[in-house]
Amino acid sequence: MGTMDGKVAIVSGSGRGIGREIALKLASEGAAVVVNDLDAEPAEETAKDIEAAGGRAVTCVGSVVDADFAERFVNTAIESFGGLDVIVNNAGYTWDTVIQKMSDEQWDAILDVHLKAPFRILRAAQPYFRNNPVDHHRKVVNVASVSGLYGNPGQANYSAAKAGIIGLTKTLAKEWGRYKVNVNAVAYGFILTRMTEATATDDAFVEIEGRRIKVGVSPQIAAAVARTNPFGRPGTPTEAAGAVYLLCTPESNYINAQVITVDGGSR
Repeated sequence: MGTMDGKVAIVSGSGRGIGREIALKLASEGAAVVVNDLDAEPAEETAKDIEAAGGRAVTCVGSVVDADFAERFVNTAIESFGGLDVIVNNAGYTWDTVIQKMSDEQWDAILDVHLKAPFRILRAAQPYFRNNPVDHHRKVVNVASVSGLYGNPGQANYSAAKAGIIGLTKTLAKEWGRYKVNVNAVAYGFILTRMTEATATDDAFVEIEGRRIKVGVSPQIAAAVARTNPFGRPGTPTEAAGAVYLLCTPESNYINAQVITVDGGSR
Protein backbone atom coordinates (compact mmCIF):
# COMPACT_ATOMS: atom_id res chain seq x y z
CA MET A 1 0.00 0.00 0.00
CA GLY A 2 1.37 3.38 -1.00
CA THR A 3 0.57 6.70 0.63
CA MET A 4 -0.91 7.88 -2.67
CA ASP A 5 -2.87 4.84 -3.77
CA GLY A 6 -5.84 5.85 -5.92
CA LYS A 7 -4.65 9.42 -6.42
CA VAL A 8 -4.10 11.07 -9.82
CA ALA A 9 -1.28 13.57 -10.32
CA ILE A 10 -0.19 15.89 -13.10
CA VAL A 11 3.46 17.02 -13.07
CA SER A 12 4.62 19.61 -15.58
CA GLY A 13 8.16 19.35 -16.90
CA SER A 14 8.48 15.76 -15.72
CA GLY A 15 10.44 14.25 -18.57
CA ARG A 16 13.77 15.28 -17.09
CA GLY A 17 15.52 16.40 -13.94
CA ILE A 18 13.58 17.25 -10.81
CA GLY A 19 10.21 16.82 -12.51
CA ARG A 20 11.07 13.29 -13.58
CA GLU A 21 12.06 12.41 -10.02
CA ILE A 22 8.81 13.89 -8.71
CA ALA A 23 6.78 11.80 -11.16
CA LEU A 24 8.69 8.63 -10.29
CA LYS A 25 8.29 9.23 -6.56
CA LEU A 26 4.55 9.91 -6.71
CA ALA A 27 4.05 6.88 -8.93
CA SER A 28 6.09 4.67 -6.59
CA GLU A 29 3.64 5.59 -3.82
CA GLY A 30 0.65 4.58 -5.90
CA ALA A 31 -0.36 7.71 -7.82
CA ALA A 32 -1.31 7.57 -11.49
CA VAL A 33 0.74 10.27 -13.18
CA VAL A 34 0.34 12.46 -16.25
CA VAL A 35 3.88 13.13 -17.46
CA ASN A 36 4.61 16.31 -19.40
CA ASP A 37 7.61 17.50 -21.37
CA LEU A 38 8.26 19.75 -24.34
CA ASP A 39 9.58 16.73 -26.21
CA ALA A 40 7.88 13.36 -26.64
CA GLU A 41 10.95 11.19 -26.07
CA PRO A 42 11.79 12.13 -22.44
CA ALA A 43 8.10 12.19 -21.49
CA GLU A 44 7.57 8.72 -22.92
CA GLU A 45 10.74 7.42 -21.25
CA THR A 46 9.54 8.61 -17.83
CA ALA A 47 6.10 7.08 -18.41
CA LYS A 48 7.65 3.78 -19.50
CA ASP A 49 9.87 3.70 -16.42
CA ILE A 50 6.83 4.24 -14.21
CA GLU A 51 4.95 1.44 -15.93
CA ALA A 52 7.95 -0.87 -15.79
CA ALA A 53 7.96 -0.41 -12.01
CA GLY A 54 4.29 -1.37 -11.83
CA GLY A 55 2.80 2.12 -11.87
CA ARG A 56 0.40 3.92 -14.15
CA ALA A 57 1.30 6.84 -16.40
CA VAL A 58 0.32 8.64 -19.59
CA THR A 59 1.97 11.54 -21.37
CA CYS A 60 0.78 15.01 -22.27
CA VAL A 61 3.48 16.38 -24.54
CA GLY A 62 3.76 20.09 -25.28
CA SER A 63 4.70 23.51 -24.02
CA VAL A 64 3.05 24.71 -20.84
CA VAL A 65 2.91 28.21 -22.32
CA ASP A 66 0.63 27.20 -25.22
CA ALA A 67 -2.81 28.75 -24.90
CA ASP A 68 -4.62 25.39 -24.98
CA PHE A 69 -2.19 23.45 -22.82
CA ALA A 70 -3.75 23.90 -19.38
CA GLU A 71 -7.12 22.47 -20.33
CA ARG A 72 -5.48 19.62 -22.24
CA PHE A 73 -3.25 18.78 -19.26
CA VAL A 74 -6.12 18.72 -16.76
CA ASN A 75 -8.42 16.83 -19.12
CA THR A 76 -5.76 14.19 -19.79
CA ALA A 77 -5.83 13.26 -16.11
CA ILE A 78 -9.60 13.18 -15.90
CA GLU A 79 -10.09 11.26 -19.13
CA SER A 80 -7.23 8.79 -18.58
CA PHE A 81 -7.60 8.08 -14.86
CA GLY A 82 -11.01 9.42 -13.88
CA GLY A 83 -9.94 12.26 -11.64
CA LEU A 84 -7.36 14.77 -10.46
CA ASP A 85 -5.90 14.98 -6.96
CA VAL A 86 -2.40 16.45 -7.21
CA ILE A 87 -0.99 19.29 -9.32
CA VAL A 88 2.75 19.95 -9.38
CA ASN A 89 3.78 23.06 -11.33
CA ASN A 90 7.43 22.32 -12.01
CA ALA A 91 8.20 23.17 -15.66
CA GLY A 92 10.61 25.98 -16.35
CA TYR A 93 14.08 27.17 -17.23
CA THR A 94 16.28 30.22 -16.70
CA TRP A 95 17.38 32.85 -19.21
CA ASP A 96 19.71 35.13 -17.28
CA THR A 97 21.33 38.50 -17.75
CA VAL A 98 21.57 41.79 -15.88
CA ILE A 99 18.56 44.06 -16.18
CA GLN A 100 20.11 46.63 -18.55
CA LYS A 101 20.76 43.83 -21.05
CA MET A 102 17.48 41.98 -20.56
CA SER A 103 15.08 42.15 -23.49
CA ASP A 104 11.30 42.20 -23.28
CA GLU A 105 11.40 38.75 -24.87
CA GLN A 106 13.58 37.41 -22.04
CA TRP A 107 11.33 38.94 -19.41
CA ASP A 108 8.11 37.71 -21.00
CA ALA A 109 9.39 34.20 -21.72
CA ILE A 110 10.38 33.53 -18.12
CA LEU A 111 7.27 35.12 -16.61
CA ASP A 112 5.14 33.08 -19.03
CA VAL A 113 6.64 29.70 -18.17
CA HIS A 114 7.06 30.18 -14.42
CA LEU A 115 3.97 32.21 -13.55
CA LYS A 116 1.40 32.48 -16.33
CA ALA A 117 1.49 28.77 -17.17
CA PRO A 118 0.88 27.64 -13.56
CA PHE A 119 -1.89 30.24 -13.27
CA ARG A 120 -3.59 28.80 -16.34
CA ILE A 121 -3.24 25.20 -15.13
CA LEU A 122 -4.72 26.04 -11.75
CA ARG A 123 -7.51 28.05 -13.33
CA ALA A 124 -8.34 25.08 -15.57
CA ALA A 125 -8.47 22.74 -12.56
CA GLN A 126 -10.76 24.90 -10.42
CA PRO A 127 -14.10 23.86 -11.98
CA TYR A 128 -13.24 20.18 -11.50
CA PHE A 129 -12.24 20.69 -7.87
CA ARG A 130 -15.37 22.75 -7.21
CA ASN A 131 -17.80 20.34 -8.85
CA ASN A 132 -16.25 17.06 -7.73
CA PRO A 133 -15.81 17.08 -3.94
CA VAL A 134 -13.92 14.22 -2.30
CA ASP A 135 -13.34 13.01 1.26
CA HIS A 136 -9.55 13.34 1.06
CA HIS A 137 -7.42 16.46 0.65
CA ARG A 138 -6.21 17.34 -2.80
CA LYS A 139 -2.76 18.90 -3.16
CA VAL A 140 -1.10 21.63 -5.20
CA VAL A 141 2.66 22.11 -5.00
CA ASN A 142 4.17 25.02 -6.92
CA VAL A 143 7.91 25.06 -7.52
CA ALA A 144 9.42 28.35 -6.44
CA SER A 145 13.05 29.26 -5.74
CA VAL A 146 15.23 30.99 -3.19
CA SER A 147 15.68 33.57 -5.96
CA GLY A 148 12.03 34.46 -5.47
CA LEU A 149 12.57 34.87 -1.74
CA TYR A 150 15.89 36.72 -1.71
CA GLY A 151 16.63 37.80 -5.29
CA ASN A 152 19.67 36.81 -7.32
CA PRO A 153 21.92 38.94 -9.55
CA GLY A 154 21.24 38.38 -13.24
CA GLN A 155 17.81 36.90 -12.59
CA ALA A 156 15.38 39.81 -12.45
CA ASN A 157 12.93 37.88 -14.64
CA TYR A 158 13.26 34.55 -12.83
CA SER A 159 13.22 36.10 -9.36
CA ALA A 160 10.12 38.13 -10.18
CA ALA A 161 8.35 35.06 -11.57
CA LYS A 162 9.20 32.94 -8.54
CA ALA A 163 8.12 35.71 -6.16
CA GLY A 164 4.88 35.79 -8.13
CA ILE A 165 4.30 32.06 -7.79
CA ILE A 166 4.66 32.43 -4.03
CA GLY A 167 1.95 35.10 -4.05
CA LEU A 168 -0.26 32.89 -6.22
CA THR A 169 0.31 29.99 -3.83
CA LYS A 170 -0.73 31.95 -0.76
CA THR A 171 -3.81 33.37 -2.47
CA LEU A 172 -5.11 30.05 -3.78
CA ALA A 173 -4.51 28.43 -0.41
CA LYS A 174 -7.09 30.86 0.94
CA GLU A 175 -9.48 30.48 -2.01
CA TRP A 176 -9.34 26.68 -2.22
CA GLY A 177 -9.38 25.63 1.43
CA ARG A 178 -13.15 25.28 1.12
CA TYR A 179 -12.57 22.62 -1.54
CA LYS A 180 -10.17 20.68 0.74
CA VAL A 181 -7.21 21.60 -1.45
CA ASN A 182 -3.85 22.34 0.15
CA VAL A 183 -1.75 24.80 -1.84
CA ASN A 184 1.93 25.06 -0.93
CA ALA A 185 5.26 25.77 -2.58
CA VAL A 186 8.84 24.55 -2.42
CA ALA A 187 11.64 27.08 -2.85
CA TYR A 188 14.68 25.28 -4.20
CA GLY A 189 18.22 26.37 -3.65
CA PHE A 190 21.08 24.92 -5.69
CA ILE A 191 19.89 21.57 -7.07
CA LEU A 192 22.16 19.69 -9.45
CA THR A 193 20.44 19.35 -12.86
CA ARG A 194 21.45 19.77 -16.50
CA MET A 195 20.75 23.50 -16.06
CA THR A 196 23.16 23.87 -13.13
CA GLU A 197 26.01 21.43 -13.80
CA ALA A 198 29.48 22.92 -13.42
CA THR A 199 31.14 23.64 -16.75
CA ALA A 200 34.43 25.33 -17.53
CA THR A 201 33.27 26.46 -20.98
CA ASP A 202 30.74 28.98 -22.27
CA ASP A 203 29.40 26.74 -25.03
CA ALA A 204 26.88 24.64 -23.08
CA PHE A 205 23.42 25.35 -24.50
CA VAL A 206 20.01 23.72 -24.84
CA GLU A 207 17.24 24.48 -27.31
CA ILE A 208 14.01 25.54 -25.60
CA GLU A 209 11.02 26.87 -27.54
CA GLY A 210 13.30 27.66 -30.48
CA ARG A 211 15.66 29.63 -28.25
CA ARG A 212 19.31 28.78 -27.56
CA ILE A 213 19.61 28.94 -23.77
CA LYS A 214 22.95 28.79 -21.98
CA VAL A 215 23.11 26.21 -19.21
CA GLY A 216 25.59 25.31 -16.51
CA VAL A 217 27.48 27.32 -13.93
CA SER A 218 31.18 28.03 -13.57
CA PRO A 219 33.29 25.75 -11.38
CA GLN A 220 33.94 28.77 -9.16
CA ILE A 221 30.22 29.23 -8.46
CA ALA A 222 29.79 25.51 -7.87
CA ALA A 223 32.68 25.56 -5.39
CA ALA A 224 31.22 28.59 -3.62
CA VAL A 225 27.92 26.77 -3.21
CA ALA A 226 29.73 23.83 -1.65
CA ARG A 227 31.59 26.10 0.77
CA THR A 228 28.46 27.89 1.99
CA ASN A 229 26.22 24.83 2.29
CA PRO A 230 26.19 22.98 5.63
CA PHE A 231 26.27 19.68 3.73
CA GLY A 232 29.09 20.85 1.47
CA ARG A 233 27.25 20.03 -1.75
CA PRO A 234 24.23 20.92 -3.90
CA GLY A 235 20.99 19.01 -3.57
CA THR A 236 20.05 16.14 -5.85
CA PRO A 237 16.89 15.91 -7.96
CA THR A 238 15.76 12.98 -5.79
CA GLU A 239 16.08 15.10 -2.65
CA ALA A 240 14.23 17.94 -4.35
CA ALA A 241 11.42 15.55 -5.30
CA GLY A 242 11.18 14.35 -1.72
CA ALA A 243 10.12 17.80 -0.56
CA VAL A 244 7.27 17.87 -3.07
CA TYR A 245 6.22 14.38 -2.04
CA LEU A 246 6.01 15.43 1.62
CA LEU A 247 3.49 18.12 0.69
CA CYS A 248 1.40 15.58 -1.24
CA THR A 249 0.96 13.11 1.61
CA PRO A 250 -1.99 12.92 4.01
CA GLU A 251 0.40 13.94 6.80
CA SER A 252 0.47 17.45 5.27
CA ASN A 253 -3.31 17.92 5.38
CA TYR A 254 -3.09 20.89 7.77
CA ILE A 255 -0.11 22.50 6.08
CA ASN A 256 -1.40 25.24 3.80
CA ALA A 257 -0.11 28.47 2.20
CA GLN A 258 3.48 27.59 3.14
CA VAL A 259 6.78 27.93 1.28
CA ILE A 260 9.24 25.21 2.25
CA THR A 261 12.83 26.21 1.54
CA VAL A 262 14.83 23.28 0.16
CA ASP A 263 18.44 24.45 0.14
CA GLY A 264 20.24 22.33 2.72
CA GLY A 265 20.26 25.23 5.17
CA SER A 266 22.32 27.62 3.05
CA ARG A 267 20.29 30.68 4.06
